[in-house]
Amino acid sequence: MATNNNAPLGIEAELFKAADKLRGNMEPSDYKHVVLGLIFLRHISESFEAKHAELMAEYPEGAEDRDEYLADNIFWVPKEARWSHLQASAKQPTIGKIIDDAMLAIEKDNPSLKGVLPKDYARPALSAIMLGELIDLIANISTRTEKGQERDLFGRVYEYFLKEFAGSEGKRGGEFYTPRSVVKTMVEMLQPYKGRVYDPCCGSGGMFVQSERFVEAHGGRIGDIAIYGQESNHTTWRLCRMNLAVRGIDADIRWNAEGSFHKDEFPSLKADFILANPPFNVSDWGGERLRDDPRWKYGVPPRGNANFAWLQHILHHLSPTGTAGVVLANGSMSSTQSGEGEIRKAMIEGEVVDCMIALPGQLFYSTQIPVCLWFLARDKSNGIARDRKLRDRRGEILFIDARKLGHMVDRTRREFSDEDIEKIAGTYHRWREGAGYEDIPGFCKSASIEEVRAHGHVLTPGRYVGVEAAEEDDTPFPERFAELQAELEEQFAEADRLTGVIRERLAGVLAR
Repeated sequence: MATNNNAPLGIEAELFKAADKLRGNMEPSDYKHVVLGLIFLRHISESFEAKHAELMAEYPEGAEDRDEYLADNIFWVPKEARWSHLQASAKQPTIGKIIDDAMLAIEKDNPSLKGVLPKDYARPALSAIMLGELIDLIANISTRTEKGQERDLFGRVYEYFLKEFAGSEGKRGGEFYTPRSVVKTMVEMLQPYKGRVYDPCCGSGGMFVQSERFVEAHGGRIGDIAIYGQESNHTTWRLCRMNLAVRGIDADIRWNAEGSFHKDEFPSLKADFILANPPFNVSDWGGERLRDDPRWKYGVPPRGNANFAWLQHILHHLSPTGTAGVVLANGSMSSTQSGEGEIRKAMIEGEVVDCMIALPGQLFYSTQIPVCLWFLARDKSNGIARDRKLRDRRGEILFIDARKLGHMVDRTRREFSDEDIEKIAGTYHRWREGAGYEDIPGFCKSASIEEVRAHGHVLTPGRYVGVEAAEEDDTPFPERFAELQAELEEQFAEADRLTGVIRERLAGVLAR
């Protein structure tokens, strides 16, 4: 039986349903900051109050010592910003200003939160009655959990709200939220157990949350990984900072409007693990200003598409034994436009492509078409995953076709179950370690570089695993149409390649 790894706590869904009802005519893109800011404020206030009570009982003179809170990664919350004060003021017509003042006071006393918290609750567009009802609603988040579990409870509520707002916003929601089952697949593949984890387009921080979960689930400690992230959208950067803070995750997350290509915040960083879901097929990335950039080791990316700029930026930041997982549009596996085919060929021949995974459609909020996962390795000749030695994988690439996996959670969206994720990640681990891996027709294939060359350096898994024809009657039309569209694009690309070869040969004949 499939396990839904997104199963809510119960109160999460009820809270969101009630909060969404209070939204009225507000756009989800505006309303999410109102709600998430209050959830964050409630969380840090609860954490502070719990620590304060503990100190009063055991060490009263330390109750007003800020260092006592800092030592436990707990924010100092001044009296006027504590949840009890807000809840007592919830019915006042000035509640918007009271919330803004609370946010300002928290930022003033906690420099790491400067510029992070929303502070526009007093604007006329927000109803004081709605804000009061929202405070009462968020007060219903029960904190009667075992000691140390409050953080996870609020973190899960925060994440659930992020997911639901992403669904409400559709395409725009995909810009800040990568579906949890996709992130979990990438994390389980790479196993970021210890070391530096980096995301150059980190959105709301889901990659980092799942990485920390992996560490804890396998007996490690928060702090075993050092987290680095960059984001060019300021409001998304704020969501990320709050998402990590509500979980007590310490991270170096930086923002600038120019983005990772033009103002790399970590120019000397060499990460052990990189997980990224860059925006797909970005055409206005300013590539014409970076023609001679040293990051383009495998070829200058085309000005009209940033896909191979992202891949090479990520490779540039990998440590000598680093590995990366990247979500990209399917076209990146087969496109030959504007030199992309040559860059892909150089990466394959340069032995940095480790594994390719074809994903089913409808996994993402931002697009209905299928996408793929690239897994890169700086050195395929060796390495260690957790405590296991990896075999020499040079001359091979693993292809996994996961298009038949997953289950529909509603009319438009699919998710992977824990069993699906284990099937994908387990296949990769067995292949990397050389222990019990076997090709499975229709699902996975360890292909030689010679086979990849024979396919014109196209990396579409279906070409290698021998996918069986899907029964059209069993496949939802949008998914079937998206698959056919992707296959057609591959055929167009191959036709363009063959046309080029024929023209070259004809030119050669005429030259004689």
